[in-house]
Amino acid sequence: TYDLLREEAPVFKDPITGMFVVTRYDDLRRIALDYDNFSNHRYSNDPERHTPSQQIAHKLFLEKGWVPGKSLAARDNPDHKQMRSLFDDAFRPKRIAEIEGDVEKLAYELIDDFIDHRECDYVKQYAVPLPLFIICRQMGAKDEDVWQIKKWTDAWIKGGTIGLDEEGVVWATEMEIQAQHYFQVIFEKLRKQPDETLLSDLVNNEVPGWGRTLSDSELHAEMMADTFVGGSETTTNAIGYGLKLLIENPDVWQKLRSNPDKYLRTFCEEVVRLEGPVQGLFRIAANDIEMHGVLIPKGAMINVRYAAANRDEREFECPADLNLEREKPGRHIGFGSGIHHCLGAPLAR
Repeated sequence: TYDLLREEAPVFKDPITGMFVVTRYDDLRRIALDYDNFSNHRYSNDPERHTPSQQIAHKLFLEKGWVPGKSLAARDNPDHKQMRSLFDDAFRPKRIAEIEGDVEKLAYELIDDFIDHRECDYVKQYAVPLPLFIICRQMGAKDEDVWQIKKWTDAWIKGGTIGLDEEGVVWATEMEIQAQHYFQVIFEKLRKQPDETLLSDLVNNEVPGWGRTLSDSELHAEMMADTFVGGSETTTNAIGYGLKLLIENPDVWQKLRSNPDKYLRTFCEEVVRLEGPVQGLFRIAANDIEMHGVLIPKGAMINVRYAAANRDEREFECPADLNLEREKPGRHIGFGSGIHHCLGAPLAR
């Protein structure tokens, strides 16, 4: 489908959603770097534009929890730059280096739990818990609560599904509200007793230029959208698909085993490029824009398909191949590009 779209309809108006689907590498780079014409704003943050499903969720948040504020990914500059600086400090290289030992230790512990059995459910026993435990610890959550948090993140993802019925919307929203009450206790504790966790920095440090810390509503948006879903779900996808690619390409597996110091980094980049843990995200047209003879009107939603762009033969030689000798393997846009480049990319890698 991506091949067909890139060749025959690189800007395709989906007849069901009305979104404009963009699939070529150069076009996605243009969108990512043209901040005047392409906005990261989300209509879900505008109550007056809510769909009936969003109205139901908004009412429940008002009654039982906190209406989630704008996430980092839904902001434009200068608002985005100011808030991003808070996260950049929290994700600074020194902080990532400090937890590397914990990541390695957990990786071996998880494997030790199943290696003697000669079989495993790789996603459930490894791909899910590895990033989720690490992020939970940085967010002040207890290890024993990890699987409950996984249920909440699954519900959050399902809650964003187009066409969810009213019962489904209520269920997904109430699950998110449960998560909000769980994390609210942690926020309040950290305000009284700051610690060395990443969440403590986000709770207690002022946003540069704002003169204040993040509000509870903003923190709740960050916990679900940018931290747990944006961090753990994506890494789970990459770890799972990475193993799948090695199973399907035994010659690549043998080559990787022969010299991991040389090939492992390229392999990781190829997994992100080929399988796209984030298949696509969204922009809003800030002005009327014409691309490939198609008029995208101001206010239209644009679906930017990173996974399609990362298989564009105009940019990558033999794009469907898993190639450990690929030159400049990190030039894919699986982590986005420009000011919205994934802030957790170093930790993900």
